[in-house]
Amino acid sequence: MALKDIAKMKRNDAGISTALGILKQTFGEAFQTGEALREQHAHTTTYIPAQLPDGVLFAKSSDDVQAAVEICAEHKVPIIPFGTGTSLEGGVNAPAGGISIDVSQMNRIISVNDSDLDCVVEPGVTREDLNTYLRDSGLFFPIDPGANASLGGMTATRASGTNAVRYGTMKDNVLSVEAVLPNGRKITTAQRARKSSAGYDLTRLMVGSEGTLGIITQITLKLQGIPQAITGGVCPFPTLDAAVEAVIYTIQMGLPVARIELVNALQMKAMIEYSGLNFEPTPCLFLEFHGTDNGVAEQADLFNEIATELGGGPFKWSAVQEERTKLWKARHDAYWASLGLRPGAKGISTDVCVPISRLADCIRETEADIEEFGLIAPIVGHAGDGNFHVLLLIDEEKPEEITMAESFVERLNNRALAMGGTCTGEHGIGQGKMKFLEMELGGAVDVMRAIKRSIDPDNIMNPGKIFTL
Repeated sequence: MALKDIAKMKRNDAGISTALGILKQTFGEAFQTGEALREQHAHTTTYIPAQLPDGVLFAKSSDDVQAAVEICAEHKVPIIPFGTGTSLEGGVNAPAGGISIDVSQMNRIISVNDSDLDCVVEPGVTREDLNTYLRDSGLFFPIDPGANASLGGMTATRASGTNAVRYGTMKDNVLSVEAVLPNGRKITTAQRARKSSAGYDLTRLMVGSEGTLGIITQITLKLQGIPQAITGGVCPFPTLDAAVEAVIYTIQMGLPVARIELVNALQMKAMIEYSGLNFEPTPCLFLEFHGTDNGVAEQADLFNEIATELGGGPFKWSAVQEERTKLWKARHDAYWASLGLRPGAKGISTDVCVPISRLADCIRETEADIEEFGLIAPIVGHAGDGNFHVLLLIDEEKPEEITMAESFVERLNNRALAMGGTCTGEHGIGQGKMKFLEMELGGAVDVMRAIKRSIDPDNIMNPGKIFTL
């Protein structure tokens, strides 16, 4: 979406002024209106301009959230949920002003049910905090979007990441949520049972709703047993097509790969320089296998055979944790590594997802666009599910570069949709991809609008996101 389309919405100044006074009286120091804090709570890792809320509430419990929502609902004041601020499409902006409800202090791990492989957490718990807590239990939570995001935010944006090819996305790993609706009512969408056919699937409705239907105050998550053995490594390929073919063969042969990440030659160059990797700057796959000692070794060897047939390899893998950690840290540091390709530039990340059979075509044509526009833009991908990210390195002080980036993103999304894909595999719609959602789903967006109006008739819950009303 072009910057000119990211417009402010009409403000309810009288209602906001009244609500600010009541919230301050009710919550004291937990409610702040200082400009620096408000700026932090409109921060987005994108070129979309920040739109500040009028105040920030640091909620400490679901009762705090409920009380604040009731006040805002009475005075028709917008509410913007906030976790850790890693939104990539303007999802925490306040286009009509209002109140940011920060749930980062709601960070209790309420229960871990070892026998049932699930846990109940508050939304401010981060994925790293949860896995640190679980370490001695023999369990772990597999969804890894890279950033140490809050689990509430990950649920609200239907996040995924490097493990999605084996363990799925947030929609596959959330059993239930507790949420406060726009009228202040608190609901729980399901019990802890692993499956249910009881009524509408309200859990899935809340997962991916980006804070537009309510504020998530508690989440019940599936957990996994820590594998007996893990192997991981990097495999170079002569061409991008060969690397993607290896991904397709790996999945078709039923290899239970846990991670299979693609980086193009430019991204690999940046990672080599930043992380000191001993590889050549060619397209590479980063892989990880989970299972038994014998099983993961056999899987690694079988993948090496696949790679060799396609002219790739050798697949350098290891079961030593320190060596694997170094490789995956390099992969997770890809953003910081990329900034070194153009010092002083800002990295603008965008993503699409296509059927795996079209992944090589989509990336190849995208690389041609990058060359045509004269951009510096490395590519990484969750190749196992056809999702890839482009990091555009631009000078935000030059309007012509913003315009060029917008044109590039438009082409990228049009291409993905034409190939049967989606405009976002995991970043969400927010403000930045509203136009492309309409192109992708057409009349289905009207159904979403109908749901939104029925639950939030005054449009106070994260307004101006996903679609216009």
